[in-house]
Amino acid sequence: MVRHAKSSWKHDVIDHKRPLKGRGKRDGKLVSEYLSDKLTPPQKIISSGATRALSTAHYFKEAFQISDSDFEVTNTLYDFSGHGVMDIVKGLDNNWERVMIVGHNHAFTSIANMLGSTYIDNVPTCGFVELQFDTNNWSDVTTGKTVQTVFPRDLKE
Repeated sequence: MVRHAKSSWKHDVIDHKRPLKGRGKRDGKLVSEYLSDKLTPPQKIISSGATRALSTAHYFKEAFQISDSDFEVTNTLYDFSGHGVMDIVKGLDNNWERVMIVGHNHAFTSIANMLGSTYIDNVPTCGFVELQFDTNNWSDVTTGKTVQTVFPRDLKE
């Protein structure tokens, strides 16, 4: 799971269209490049259609060299409660073992705490949380293991 990078509030646009600010762009590049050297690439990236999430997802798409056919956009991830996120997770194709979803808080912090084994006070902007589940069926996901977190502040001196 990746929470979208830091967005800008200085543009007069609806929430769904808010772009990344400079720090968000730098963090998107920093975290995605760091993880691309450490992780096996996801088989699929699914992103919220909100501009700030989609822009963040593109950094990961590029860093992991994900094809267009393995990159999906859905407004179901434009979710702040977590219900839409869980619908996406439980509806994933069982042929996929590694999926990255890009979306929003408070949903992502709630889901990370509900499904993971480590309490996270807040998943920060451009924060990455890797969860692992002991099941072959996404529809059976209940709780799993928090494998790692990577937050932008962890990568800065």
